[in-house]
Amino acid sequence: MAAPESKNEALAGLPHSEVHYFNSYNHHGIHEEMLKDEVRTKSYRDAIYNNPHIFKDKVVLDVGCGTSILSMYDHRDTNATALPPFAVKAGAKHVIGVDMSTIIYKAREIVAANGMSDKITLLQGKMEEVELPFPEVDIIISEWMGYFLLYESMLDTVLWARDKYLRKDGKGLIFPDKATIFMAGIEDGDYKNEKIGFWDNVYGFDYTPLKLTALTEPLVDTVELKAVNTDPCAIITLDLYTCTTADLNFSLPFSLSVRRTDYIHALVAWFDIEFSGSHKPVRFSTGPHTKYTHWKQTVFYLADVLTVEAGERVTGQLGCRPNDRNRRDLDISIDYKLETEDQGRVADGRCEYKMC
Repeated sequence: MAAPESKNEALAGLPHSEVHYFNSYNHHGIHEEMLKDEVRTKSYRDAIYNNPHIFKDKVVLDVGCGTSILSMYDHRDTNATALPPFAVKAGAKHVIGVDMSTIIYKAREIVAANGMSDKITLLQGKMEEVELPFPEVDIIISEWMGYFLLYESMLDTVLWARDKYLRKDGKGLIFPDKATIFMAGIEDGDYKNEKIGFWDNVYGFDYTPLKLTALTEPLVDTVELKAVNTDPCAIITLDLYTCTTADLNFSLPFSLSVRRTDYIHALVAWFDIEFSGSHKPVRFSTGPHTKYTHWKQTVFYLADVLTVEAGERVTGQLGCRPNDRNRRDLDISIDYKLETEDQGRVADGRCEYKMC
């Protein structure tokens, strides 16, 4: 039975913020962007396809399956970046894909077109509410990451599925299973002036109240490696076998070693992902030092411009928590202090940001 394209009855009764989130995945464009992200898609492909012995005869749960790309994979086409890819062709006994958006109906057509309907069950609904055809699963796969790793992410849903359905004998696997957030300082004076300084004089008027608002909005964009002027610092590593939703609310220290005499206008954050359960571990990064991904990087402009010299340190605390009104949004804070021998250049401050 065909599903209405303009209405998703499964969303009835959900808060507006949740409806907006799930409806965003109804559109063709967002799935095209993700599928064309070769770093993302090929990393998942390699983690699954290079480990058929892990997937052979296993029951697999694909949380947030989208177009079902992770549920299939044709081993005859090792260069595939679109369809038909991943888990069934790696030998899985059965795959259950769960997604809230109406893209699930197209996913069913895709699965049928690739002759896999007997091996893949696709369910529309919230992970916490659907009834799976198996009481437990051997493997959970999911592409749950958002901007800054946690923005709009469904990691809490993956953790719920882990606790509810992943086999309890310690032999269940999660793909991927580790995620690390990194941060560094960058010189970005031209763009900061274009984005933030613009509000100082707008056609002769003082718009500084909007300047303050602009400073609270992180920028998701690509950062050139040459702009990075400190060593990177790992902020937090999430192990999906052990972490809880409480770990997604954190305040952790950072220390950035300055590489060269320069200015720091902003801090940039990215994340790395690891499939450590693979026979041959697979990793990928979303940082400025590597190939483009659709996650890009997240830039946090500072209220101050830090004048730094090689060998100095910028230290501080990065805080992150889900927004009280919309758990998919993030409230982020950065406390920073420049440690210098020249006391005339000491700087410290606190900036608060909202990703929404």
